[in-house]
Amino acid sequence: MNLVSVENISKSYGELTLFSAISFGINNEQKIAFIAKNGTGKTSMLNIMTGIDSPDTGQVISRKGLKIEYLSQQDSLNNELTIEQTIFNSENQTLKIIEEYEHALNNPSDENAYQQAFEKMEQANAWDFETQYKQILSKLKLPNLSQKVSSLSGGQRKRLSLAIVLIHKPDLLILDEPTNHLDLEMIEWLENYFKKEKITLFMVTHDRYFLERVCNEIVELDQGKFYTYKGNYSYYLQKKEERIATEQASVDKAKNIFKKELDWMRRQPKARTTKSKSRIDDFFKIKEEAHKRRDNHKVQLEINMERMGSKILELHNVSKSFGNLQLLNKFNYVFQRGERIGIIGKNGTGKTSFLNIITQTLSIDFGKVIVGETIKFGYYTQDGIEVKPGQKVIEVIKEFGEYIPLTKGRKISAGQLLERFLFSRKRQYDFVEKLSGGERKRLYLCTVLIQNPNFLILDEPTNDLDIVTLNVLENFLLDFPGCLLVVSHDRYFMDKIVDHLFIFKGDGEIEDFPGNYSDYRVYEDSKPKEKSIATKKTIVKEKTITKAKLSFKEQKEYKNLEGEIEQLETQKETIEKLFASNEILNEDINKKSIELQEIISKITEKEERWFELSSKLEA
Repeated sequence: MNLVSVENISKSYGELTLFSAISFGINNEQKIAFIAKNGTGKTSMLNIMTGIDSPDTGQVISRKGLKIEYLSQQDSLNNELTIEQTIFNSENQTLKIIEEYEHALNNPSDENAYQQAFEKMEQANAWDFETQYKQILSKLKLPNLSQKVSSLSGGQRKRLSLAIVLIHKPDLLILDEPTNHLDLEMIEWLENYFKKEKITLFMVTHDRYFLERVCNEIVELDQGKFYTYKGNYSYYLQKKEERIATEQASVDKAKNIFKKELDWMRRQPKARTTKSKSRIDDFFKIKEEAHKRRDNHKVQLEINMERMGSKILELHNVSKSFGNLQLLNKFNYVFQRGERIGIIGKNGTGKTSFLNIITQTLSIDFGKVIVGETIKFGYYTQDGIEVKPGQKVIEVIKEFGEYIPLTKGRKISAGQLLERFLFSRKRQYDFVEKLSGGERKRLYLCTVLIQNPNFLILDEPTNDLDIVTLNVLENFLLDFPGCLLVVSHDRYFMDKIVDHLFIFKGDGEIEDFPGNYSDYRVYEDSKPKEKSIATKKTIVKEKTITKAKLSFKEQKEYKNLEGEIEQLETQKETIEKLFASNEILNEDINKKSIELQEIISKITEKEERWFELSSKLEA
């Protein structure tokens, strides 16, 4: 069943043509990925498909009554609402029934209202829906429903936006980089969710394992033309290579014919017959085909790496805590030449703090951090490039000098360097704030590399970079002779470039694993699993949902306990992150430590009562 037809659409901004005469369709339960270079119109295409923008020509036709949800790079959340209010701010009837039931639970004096709400839940079979949407919130680490949207971090806002579009269960889900701001655990959950759900997807993503395991079709915008590949990422790579080879063979053939026809044109007399005029017309078509050129310019990453001495970086008994939150506990490691280490772990376990300790922008409690005299760090942070109002792209590079040194004593101008990073002469004089997210990241990468580091530290370098740039970056890093330390949730990227991992497990525990990310997953999956409290809760929920084995009063207590525990866990996580961020004032450390212990005690007490009530349901 066809859901959406895109017919002959075009889009330009001034002299810049993003695409023209593009047509394709989306059918029910297709999972389509859209691939294109940064700055060539991916987000514009999504905005046109969702009605946010309009095409210059052509039209987008949707099936009548089609429900579309769009996860964009910029959220439209209302800062005045709570997470719960944001979720229930919907036309979804099942959500309205659940909202009424939740309201009745919080008003114990009105037993009649509770009974009516309970019956509506039964009639609509809303229990499974409620369980699923709460599971989505739990997996995306959004347990505190009473938290105001205005207090959420950028990553939390993106996760809430993702949760909303999943909960609404639309006919068509359009996603712009859905894995950004998710940790590895969340990404793997989302991947499995999309694989098992009967859902129609159209998405932009740079996550190549996601493309491989979720998508059954890939569409590509390449040099203004649109190509369709009926398969996953591996199939796309194979067929694209075949397509380019075929195109090149066609161009080569046209070039040979063009040489012969050019000679004929030069020998033609001025008086021309009808037959010769026809051949002349064909000549110009052949000329156009023969002069076709692929824009195969690639980012050229070339640096004049500083000489590296024998002493690299040593960490001896390094410890770091914020109150009761332990990030590092007597951590020891001596880096060797050419080490390539990946760092993984849940959000809030201290990964970025560890990088800041190494670069000595964060102090330690005790221990020693010894940096070799010849070591020059290149630190690519999540903050990205600082955008100064009115600053042009070339001015960013000229801050490092008019000429940039390369290997073997060579040097190039700032403009030539930018061309190597795919910024045309015209683009170099655009304002930085006009660049796409991926172009800004590419420019930032340029500023890090031209400082000629011999120890690269990359904190989430793959966010917003297109697949073409990612492939070039990976090949550069594979040949990089210095040391490499990477925090990334891009599993494909990590598998390709790191030799072993530091796994941040929380509470100061860091495991040194001798292998890449896929090796680690195989190792973890082979270990016997113990059911966590959270898993036990989910099992009990799935079996029960207040099925009359509890008294009316106990049902309400049981239901309220879940929310109270989630709120306490969120408060605990908030304080722990405050310690980890290094933003807490010294005079507040003791106060917050006491508060954290009180919260932990309350969680233990309420969980014991929760299990007591849940055991009755299991009986």
